[in-house]
Amino acid sequence: MAEMNRVRILAALLVAVASSLACVPAKAANPWVVYDGGDGPGKGKHIVFVSGDEEYRSEEGLPQMAKILAERHGFKCTVLFAIDPKDGTINPNETQNIPGLEALKTADLMVILTRFRDLPDDQMKYIVDYVESGKPVVGLRTATHAFNLKSKTYQKYTWTNKDKEYEGGFGRQVLGETWINHWGGHKSQSTRGIIAKGQEDNLIVRGVKDGEIWGPTDVYEVRLPLPDDCAVLIYGQVLEGMHSDDKPLEGKKNDRMMPVAWTKTSKGEQGKTARAFTTTMGSSTDLENEALRRMLVNACYWAVGMEDKIPAKSNVELVGEYKPHPYAGNGFVKGVKPSDLQGK
Repeated sequence: MAEMNRVRILAALLVAVASSLACVPAKAANPWVVYDGGDGPGKGKHIVFVSGDEEYRSEEGLPQMAKILAERHGFKCTVLFAIDPKDGTINPNETQNIPGLEALKTADLMVILTRFRDLPDDQMKYIVDYVESGKPVVGLRTATHAFNLKSKTYQKYTWTNKDKEYEGGFGRQVLGETWINHWGGHKSQSTRGIIAKGQEDNLIVRGVKDGEIWGPTDVYEVRLPLPDDCAVLIYGQVLEGMHSDDKPLEGKKNDRMMPVAWTKTSKGEQGKTARAFTTTMGSSTDLENEALRRMLVNACYWAVGMEDKIPAKSNVELVGEYKPHPYAGNGFVKGVKPSDLQGK
């Protein structure tokens, strides 16, 4: 009888333990993705991609670039997203939340494509600390107007900043230019990349032929000349239409073409990014262009000081299925969580 009671007590305890475990919620997946680098020159380097724009589908394009750099070149890549705090889904219209920015503490490079973000101080601090440590930055498309901050703490990073010591905010001071205007016709005139004279042997355009870069986004206007510490690599030829074989537009827009890719190199001043590469191209659909992807991969090598490792023709083969959505305001796929992208 005593033995039977012990068995019953043990069984009851096991049921109680099982029930209590069942009540413990499963650990929520991180609201970002990490692609561990394989073998390659980038092994041991960490790139953090910061996405968050309402139009150009950075939430689609940056994960693809991260996978290319991880799988083809060995870099560890972390991709961060604008996350809806209510349901944990990727929501580019959420301008005040990009969780995971603490990853920048261990980053060797930040690649950013955000637009008018109004991040809280506790998140923005990681970006500011990273930038002011002098580490490199690669900025795509709307990164020229990455921030529209309401808080006074980091107000100087706002794209409209008028302070002479930090005029133009993050875009002008870190990347070389802030938002000015569209130069080509938005959604009606696409962009062909023309290598700047004298830059044909620049390692960032290694393996890229003149005129080979093309994207359906339009050329942005910049103030000419760019700051003295900038070097133009690619000019944007405005095309008549939205196809790569369209003719160049006649008239003033191509009489003096606007830069669409350049480098900015500080002279070692404290609190200034040592190396920055900027392109005003970079939508998810632009990244279907192999030559543009190659330039971006090369730029990442250059930014982290590995230009001597840039291959003669960098492997930029797409990883997995890549069918980006056309750029459009509010055109993101709803209901997607970062964990949904981890294995793709």
